[in-house]
Amino acid sequence: MRKNMIVLLILAVLVLVAAVQAVHLTTLKAKIDAGAVKVGGASKVTVATPGASGTGSGIDSLPTMVGGC
Repeated sequence: MRKNMIVLLILAVLVLVAAVQAVHLTTLKAKIDAGAVKVGGASKVTVATPGASGTGSGIDSLPTMVGGC
């Protein structure tokens, strides 16, 4: 009986959290549609790798076999 009560309590908490998140998401969507909140765009991030010159870098310069038997 006690185990069932604990499972029921956890389930109720999860449903409550899901309901709160749904309300927040709906409110945020309404604010975005109304123009009250600006949505930032994705920014391009470049990563410099050591020893990567213009030629031979990327997937073409990877070894065909790495370790193993």
